[in-house]
Amino acid sequence: MRFILKFKILILDLKCMDKIIKFEIVTPEKTVLKEDVIEVTVPTQEGELTILPHHSPLVAMLKPGVLVLKKQGGAVDVAFVAGGFLEVLRNKVVVLADTAERAAEIDLAKVEEARARAEKAMKDVRHEDAEEFARISAQLEHELAKTRAVHRWRNIKKY
Repeated sequence: MRFILKFKILILDLKCMDKIIKFEIVTPEKTVLKEDVIEVTVPTQEGELTILPHHSPLVAMLKPGVLVLKKQGGAVDVAFVAGGFLEVLRNKVVVLADTAERAAEIDLAKVEEARARAEKAMKDVRHEDAEEFARISAQLEHELAKTRAVHRWRNIKKY
């Protein structure tokens, strides 16, 4: 009887493990996040992509945006990624990001200042200087994505 009970517990544990994704965000400087999740939503060049357990293997380019993680028990975490690559294996997802931050750690005041500087620079730059215009556009997109990450995280934390 004891053996059967242990066997049933083991099977239940395996069923739960089958629904978990090992998730990591890695930047050149550090591992930003390493957690077990049940769902990951990422901003790819092709659009927003949600990954569930047993997703087909995939490699995709990321664009600056909001990354949403759903954990067991209903907890949600939000992060900002500035671009990079996504690798999906059977039940493992790795984000190799240029830069990334958890939304809870982003200083919104600094982001708003940087966004205002980028918008001002965008107005000041001449359209003949395409390289400078592209650099400032990318910086503005980066700051707007950070702002969206913070706002999404704050909205989730209200509930």
